[in-house]
Amino acid sequence: MNLSMPRLSDTMEEGTLGRWLKQEGEVIQKGDVIAEIQTDKANMELEAFQTGVLERILVQEGETVPVGDPIAVIASGDGSPTSQGAPRQAEPAPATQAPEPTQSPQAASPQQAPAATSRQGGRIKASPLARRLAQELGVELAQLRGTGPNGRIDRDDVQKAAQSAPPVQPPATEAPAVTPAPQIQTTTQPTVAAGETRRLSRMENIIAQRMVQSKTQVPHFYVTAELNMKKAIVLREELNALGGQKISFNDMIVRACALVLGSTPRANGSFVEGGILSNPQVNVGFAVTIEGGLVVPVVRDADKKSLRQIAAESRDLIAKARDNKLSTEELSGGTFTVSNLGMYGVDEFIAIINQPESAILAVGAITEQPVVEGGQIVVGHRMRVTLSSDHRILYGSHAAEFLQQLRRLLENPLELGF
Repeated sequence: MNLSMPRLSDTMEEGTLGRWLKQEGEVIQKGDVIAEIQTDKANMELEAFQTGVLERILVQEGETVPVGDPIAVIASGDGSPTSQGAPRQAEPAPATQAPEPTQSPQAASPQQAPAATSRQGGRIKASPLARRLAQELGVELAQLRGTGPNGRIDRDDVQKAAQSAPPVQPPATEAPAVTPAPQIQTTTQPTVAAGETRRLSRMENIIAQRMVQSKTQVPHFYVTAELNMKKAIVLREELNALGGQKISFNDMIVRACALVLGSTPRANGSFVEGGILSNPQVNVGFAVTIEGGLVVPVVRDADKKSLRQIAAESRDLIAKARDNKLSTEELSGGTFTVSNLGMYGVDEFIAIINQPESAILAVGAITEQPVVEGGQIVVGHRMRVTLSSDHRILYGSHAAEFLQQLRRLLENPLELGF
């Protein structure tokens, strides 16, 4: 039976085979992760839909094919080596047995590492991000015991191993020069020599294409407002002092946007040929920068969730995003996006609309500045936000009304609900 390139996101038209985790002739069980697929949104894992044998690989690593094209052939049955590809897999087995104990300890250690809980059928279970990070930091995955689901090695396991690496680094005379831990800060982009061109990753390519499409096909216009965040600051401190799920300013903004969208269906709509689609749900996405790109996880039915519920769900989505564990559902279906650069000290910026949404809110930092209140100059806490809108859906008055309602909620944050 042919295994086809799956549609792993609502906008996916083609996918790149990132890595085969099973080889020809290898037995696979239903639910096993057999490959990593690079989509237009993220690196995602492809699970086997049946038990059998991976008889033949049709698409090699790094190749891109349209959704629906066959990428492999899976032989049905109990997985016994009766398929054409089965004899080929007989050779790799001894490699996991470390047959040459006479090797030097340094050379043999990766093969002789205990299987622990991070091995499955001879393969080390690790997330795609953990594999890349381990390669960049020089960490041997075979030496690690994963703390993720089913013993899977994740990013935190690799980082902890890198930070504790100096005591087990070989030659004591060389140890002072080995400082792997600080490299964690330099893993977002590979080093490129001056004058060389770094090829875009699959995700970066798709982001580039989508941004050009949106900017050239959607008539953007921008409206900016300055909000008084004094009460929001006080309320957040009081709520967080009570314990429980911590609340960020971004959680408050997502919640406020959701309430505004729930009361203004036009702003929650999408442009379709000849009309405006009224989306039945208020699904607010928020931009998260990850290694090698940008993703927008979505809080579904955000208008129906409390502030603490949104905070808890957002933390979970951010953690999954950074570990490349977001599901298709968590990355799709957004009707509005919040892009917040306030944590970087950015005062104001404009963002490009995430099609087919009607608008995106760009959020700047909360800054202290002199303001006039009651005829007196006092220290105020202000935040500038800019709404980028699709002029086919929203007009200037609509955008102004959106920001007016957003101001009311954030300047009177008790109305957000907890």
